[in-house]
Amino acid sequence: MTPAVPAVTSDLTAPSLRRRLACFVYEGVLLFGVLMISGYLFSSLTQQRHALVGRHGLQAFLFVILGIYFVWFWSHGGQTVAMKAWHVRLVDRDGRSVGERRALARYLLSWLWFMPALLVVYASGLHSLGATMATLLAGVIGYALTSRLHPSRQFLHDVICGTRLVTWRPAG
Repeated sequence: MTPAVPAVTSDLTAPSLRRRLACFVYEGVLLFGVLMISGYLFSSLTQQRHALVGRHGLQAFLFVILGIYFVWFWSHGGQTVAMKAWHVRLVDRDGRSVGERRALARYLLSWLWFMPALLVVYASGLHSLGATMATLLAGVIGYALTSRLHPSRQFLHDVICGTRLVTWRPAG
């Protein structure tokens, strides 16, 4: 009789920064579709005729949709679709699954990726799309590089929430 082979393997080490950023970009591609359909649903239900009318309501709606997406996937298996493709999983400090409250806290704190750059854009009064995008890109890269300062290479929002990203591969 042979012992049962585990369905997945995890070594609880952080994936490389390159792989996490590739997952980040892939997640953005997937979320484009989710947000496009959600935005269409919002504009249909509210009978929005002009893009600027009700834009704060749309932003709040999309913020909630993103929250539901991430909290559900992180608390039900620890992986979004992009994380499955890149073999990355979200666990707590001890390697266990993450609950809904911790997933929600991580979602809210994950906006640290963008908030410093958005505050710079707002405070400096930047209006050009190029300058705004360059500031956001610099902010995202700067935030990603802060993971180099942590001994286990985790992002700041993961450290605060007691979560971590780990390599998670299907068993061969």
